[in-house]
Amino acid sequence: MMGATSGLEKSVKCTAAIATQFLIAKFGADDDTLSQATASTEDLVGVFQHTTTAAGQEIRVMLDGISRVKLGGTVTRGGLLTSDANGKAVAIGAVGGTNYAVIGRAMASGVADDIIPMKIALSRAQGETVS
Repeated sequence: MMGATSGLEKSVKCTAAIATQFLIAKFGADDDTLSQATASTEDLVGVFQHTTTAAGQEIRVMLDGISRVKLGGTVTRGGLLTSDANGKAVAIGAVGGTNYAVIGRAMASGVADDIIPMKIALSRAQGETVS
């Protein structure tokens, strides 16, 4: 299976402890922090590369390239991914609705709690129904 290929990685402060590595990140409350994603509709920005134990600690986030990501459900290689309520990657078809953010494209197939490579490719769909 493919590994990670870093394109752009940045060190930032987290707004809360990140207990699991390879979770999806969203923008925090200010310009200097990132938080764990909690919904497919948020502004997703990258993938946390390790864990922390408390808010305010430095954490590396991959913003571009091929990152490993933890899955929250079954995905198929080539499919577009977004975040579930726990910062795990899920297929966009799993969330339904008309507004969602895409974090990237699955480079391998997997099931819940697998860690797979994902090509980070940020985009947002609005008014497009996903079923």
